[in-house]
Amino acid sequence: QVQLVESGGGLVQAGGSLRLSCAASGRNFSRYVMGWFRQAPGKERELVAAMSSGGGTYYQDFVKGRFTISMDSAKNTVYLQMNSLKPEDTGVYYCTADRRLGITTTPLGYEFWGQGTQVTVSS
Repeated sequence: QVQLVESGGGLVQAGGSLRLSCAASGRNFSRYVMGWFRQAPGKERELVAAMSSGGGTYYQDFVKGRFTISMDSAKNTVYLQMNSLKPEDTGVYYCTADRRLGITTTPLGYEFWGQGTQVTVSS
């Protein structure tokens, strides 16, 4: 059974940092695309960052230079380091995975999802 369990969310002031973790189990995720989406109240779920099985990364423009996605294959854990946080980064952050060759930005392209972790950035 595939499980993605996020942790690391919380409340932080603008300009601060958080590191999200996603512990994956139930599969060998070395051949999966792993990603982080977020969803703010009243808004659609959007891709934040993703990493392909080959190690390539993708970042949305609004987090470039501030967020970094990484993976510890030995621990089957994906991280999202978030620096210089802004109030508009507030939302529920979801870890996701799919066995595909390339990164897609649509939520429909991902099969497995975690339960989400809340990130709140105060001004």
